[in-house]
Amino acid sequence: MAAGNESWRDRGLHAQVVNALGQEIVDGRYAPGDILNLDRLSDRFTVSRSVLREAVRVLQSLGMVEPRQRVGTQVLPRQSWDLFSPQIIHWRGLGDYFTQMREMLEVRLGIEPVAARLSSRLMSDAERQAVSRAAATMVAADLARDGRTYLEADVEFHTLILQGARNAVMAHFASTVEALLRTREQEKRFTITEYTPPSAHRHNDLAEAIVAGDEDAAYRFSYATIDATLTEFVQESSGAAADEVR
Repeated sequence: MAAGNESWRDRGLHAQVVNALGQEIVDGRYAPGDILNLDRLSDRFTVSRSVLREAVRVLQSLGMVEPRQRVGTQVLPRQSWDLFSPQIIHWRGLGDYFTQMREMLEVRLGIEPVAARLSSRLMSDAERQAVSRAAATMVAADLARDGRTYLEADVEFHTLILQGARNAVMAHFASTVEALLRTREQEKRFTITEYTPPSAHRHNDLAEAIVAGDEDAAYRFSYATIDATLTEFVQESSGAAADEVR
């Protein structure tokens, strides 16, 4: 999963243009209704019109722009964006971090507890043990204050559960959750915080429920894990807003 997420960031000049324009649209440097001047952008990035058109097609596929006849390439409002796309999640994580975390955690509350219930029923023994190992790694990484290992285990943990539900839509959602978790790499405090120890142990409780095949407990611990994280980010957002006022 990680390699796939990195690939769209690292494909040379074309990717640089996509990322620059995508980030600027997310940050509001281009407002909804603005027209992208392709001649100026071609000069700015020192790329051919064909490279620029290819970049614009990527942004169009994400719902961020739309070519209009006799008008040009117009920037679309946020309501049109593919907000589940790992690319847009990455861009929003740089400038709209707390809002995105709140919105996506609210969505996860409606999906992941159901996935945990299904996984506790449908996972193979090998998959259950993989979930257990990922949770144990999170607990150990927290004790070691190892944010990188914690994050990788967290990504693996949630990916396993979403894929283990045997539901194609939930499995597809795993890439969205991975991208969201990885936005914490962009946050200045990174991963290990005062909230981490209880979170790691909630993940472990969830893993034990899945291993035991306890569907109700799996649902309950999954909901509690995500809900606690949502509460954390609401509190952090309020604190950040207060700091800006001061």
